[in-house]
Amino acid sequence: MKPKPSASVLRVLAAAGLSLLLLAACRKQAPEELAGAASEPAASVRQLATHLQNNDLVGFARDALPPDVHARLDSAWRAGHSRWPLTELPLDDKLVQMLAALSAKEAEKTLQRSFDRQFARQDRDLKEAARTLGLFGVQYVKNEGDYTQEERDHYAQVIAALGDWAQRAPLGDPALARATLARLAPAARRSGLTNEQALNEAGMVASLQRLTPVFIEAKATFARYGLPLDTTFTDLRTGLVEEKGDTATVRIHYPLGEREIDTVVSLTRRDGRWYLTDYLRHADAVLAAVPAPDTLPPAPAADGEPPTPP
Repeated sequence: MKPKPSASVLRVLAAAGLSLLLLAACRKQAPEELAGAASEPAASVRQLATHLQNNDLVGFARDALPPDVHARLDSAWRAGHSRWPLTELPLDDKLVQMLAALSAKEAEKTLQRSFDRQFARQDRDLKEAARTLGLFGVQYVKNEGDYTQEERDHYAQVIAALGDWAQRAPLGDPALARATLARLAPAARRSGLTNEQALNEAGMVASLQRLTPVFIEAKATFARYGLPLDTTFTDLRTGLVEEKGDTATVRIHYPLGEREIDTVVSLTRRDGRWYLTDYLRHADAVLAAVPAPDTLPPAPAADGEPPTPP
């Protein structure tokens, strides 16, 4: 008769087996690197995703544009002419309105009552609305609007992925809505950014710092509804497609819900660093629209005094 293994040996074997299973799972889940991942253009794109994963909105804005452009945008922000990088978000023009609604007194109760009247347990209608909006959104970005071809290809994939997610998400769940409002409303109140004047006075950097808790809670909300954005940022992979002089093309691949987004972006090198060409284009458009100093209206004067010239 063969001797039975001792309990200590069984424990060692079990621990070793568990370790092997965990290692195998890690190998299975680890995203595969793309060709050219170590290149500077590919690393620059990946760095921006890392900032978002780490909830570092200030770092994202700092590394997304050259320092001189960043400084000019901060000045434009204080004058109320820019809200970049918030303008890279969907529904950016509704952000202040949403912050104000969430910051209102007893917003949790007021917004919950509104949710209960309009959306609670209306899952079928919400999913149909999401499906319709998704179809419309894909067609819109493919054919309308001021988008580059790269943006059209990318946004169409993102909208389709979000449409799929919305078909499965418990959007009509009152308990989830209550939990979301209980966390988002206090974060919005702490920001103190409930109107345009508050954003102007804070400036770009301080505004992004104060919006960070809202961003964290927004990501947590999406995770509760089945869309873990941190997984998107963590598993984002980049690879170099082409580099010619001061221009480059980088492939981006990342999971979003049940879909895999696969797209390419263009980068431009300025002063030795690589930046997304679309971000540079958006920033240039914002700065080009800033009124010149001699076209600004005169500053208000005290009673009995002439207006101060610009």
